[in-house]
Amino acid sequence: MQPLLSIRGLVKRYGGLLVTDHVDLDILPGEIHAVIGPNGAGKTTLISQIMGEIPSDQGNISLSGRSINGLSMARRVRAGIGRSYQVTSVIQQFTVLENVILAVQGCQGHGFHFWTPAVETPALTKRADELIDLMGLSAWRAALAASLSYGQQRQLEIAMALAANPKVLLLDEPMAGMGHGDTGSDMMVGLLQRLKDRYAILLIEHDMDAVFSLADRISVLFYGKIICCGDVDAIRQSPEVREAYLGDEEVPA
Repeated sequence: MQPLLSIRGLVKRYGGLLVTDHVDLDILPGEIHAVIGPNGAGKTTLISQIMGEIPSDQGNISLSGRSINGLSMARRVRAGIGRSYQVTSVIQQFTVLENVILAVQGCQGHGFHFWTPAVETPALTKRADELIDLMGLSAWRAALAASLSYGQQRQLEIAMALAANPKVLLLDEPMAGMGHGDTGSDMMVGLLQRLKDRYAILLIEHDMDAVFSLADRISVLFYGKIICCGDVDAIRQSPEVREAYLGDEEVPA
């Protein structure tokens, strides 16, 4: 199977600090590929390089077989890459519908008409409602984002990231801020399991219960290097991964 997203030899340096060290990574269609590693391993930098937010010093990134190295962040989004962030970036004073409509409007290139509210534009509201329903937020369609739980705000942010119809979705710690066994965390796991039928997903996550229940493959990033890549069983059983990251903690079955 040909990868949707292929990364070869990706490097980012800050002076003498090598943050990503010749990273090779492939994301396959319909796959959730998790990247795990300790804080400071370079995970968020890697996602930012893929998105074009941080320029790479070396290496190549290809989407559907085409290099996207020279593309701006906006053009990478249009080419088929979506992203959520560690810290939620929704507009708190907007409703759920207004937040998603704004994302749809930006991605579809609709103009801003002063005399026609976006929420009254059928083409925008139809697509926005599809995404809101997909993320399980239909009951909160008219609610202000500020009134949502933290987990629901994470769901809303993913709905906004999906507005561009991405081929590959980059999720940076979608369970961050949710406790172990938290209802929001369980709901997010269920939602991501449904999304993998539609999108290839690169998942950065520290919640190992979530990682082991969701991931088809896992890559371990340690001081900028991929030290191991394999399925869940291979990562569980790797002495190198235990030494570098998992330690002596009990690994979820």
